[in-house]
Amino acid sequence: MELTLLGTGAPAGLPRPDCPCAACATARGADARAATAVLVDGALLLDLTPGAAFAAARAGRSLAGVRQVLLSHPHNGPPVEVPAGLPQPGRMPDGRELALLTGHRVRALAMDAPGTGYAVTGPDGQRLLYLPPGCAPAGLAEGSAAAEPYHLVLLDVVGRPDALARLRAVGAAGPATDVVAVHLDHDLPPGAETRRRLAAAGARAVPDGTAVVVGAYEDGPVVPDVPVVPRRTLVLGGARSGKSVEAERRLEAFPDVLYVATGGTRNGDGEWAERVAAHRERRPGSWRTVETCDLVPLLREDGPPLLVDCLSLWLTDAMDAVGAWDDAEWADGGEKALRERVRTLTEAVRGTRRVVVAVSNEVGSGIVPATASGRRYRDELGRLNAAFAGECEQVLMVVAGQAVVLRG
Repeated sequence: MELTLLGTGAPAGLPRPDCPCAACATARGADARAATAVLVDGALLLDLTPGAAFAAARAGRSLAGVRQVLLSHPHNGPPVEVPAGLPQPGRMPDGRELALLTGHRVRALAMDAPGTGYAVTGPDGQRLLYLPPGCAPAGLAEGSAAAEPYHLVLLDVVGRPDALARLRAVGAAGPATDVVAVHLDHDLPPGAETRRRLAAAGARAVPDGTAVVVGAYEDGPVVPDVPVVPRRTLVLGGARSGKSVEAERRLEAFPDVLYVATGGTRNGDGEWAERVAAHRERRPGSWRTVETCDLVPLLREDGPPLLVDCLSLWLTDAMDAVGAWDDAEWADGGEKALRERVRTLTEAVRGTRRVVVAVSNEVGSGIVPATASGRRYRDELGRLNAAFAGECEQVLMVVAGQAVVLRG
């Protein structure tokens, strides 16, 4: 099957009319997107949007051969004019199957929000899944027909990353599945930042008018802009920079993440409890949490992705253990013991088979601490960050909520 993405934006398009936000102000050229509509082999149109005929012509396609027009979600606003010669658009009831004379088979899937998803099987057996904006599949179970691996998935990766996580959890999206983000809205900065965030989720975005061959991701030739998900990532940043949010965002499209909290509970500290609660509320319900500073065994065993938050508190625990705050103990073996702990940790990072995203504070650019112990902690954290970063495919610095790629 060959798809032509006539549009890849949210229902209101990007930029939104009369919206003054920064994302809309900079959505120009290839970053400007019409409402999502997909032409399948020139015979099936998924979502009819204003200007679809002109969009097809700009992409070198025609709607003259379209035999079926299916809508995936309620269309607000004035009715969309149906171009002459097109069949009347409509939505299929959940669970209904449709066979086209062209050899395409379409099955309607139930969603967890107003909308209908469509699973399309082409004459060649290639399988496509198209989901509406703001929706995730409802009732997917491992082993069900809907959970067989799709060759291509089109979905709202930005608005519903948990939808991709659900598909991955049941095997409907696997390593060979090409994930293309559609329904892109102004809640994500356009351009390079959009591509970076999507790549972290194992997805990609394409400009309006792009033709995508289903199965090309798996069979070749090489597909341009195929995302490479880094296996080890270090996210640095100052206080309240957004580093934890950035780290969590990188894994929210993956199921069964193990969140490793190194800060402990700090019984009796109300402010700390509020911080922990805020972090917990942000995380997907499917994630598990373990409170420990014993990272090496977790890195050495196989399992789901790890999110370690944070290395700064791991270092505090390690320095407590070796007596680093006492000058005599530090000189009498404490420094050597800490170096050994850091070496063991970085060796475990080098050898791990798991996906790892770790968070750490960057304190070297701040005020020089007034105490010797404070300066010692600052120096050791700088050394730890450098050693850990040396074992990572990607390193980010988050400043004022904006991620700057330092490596990868």
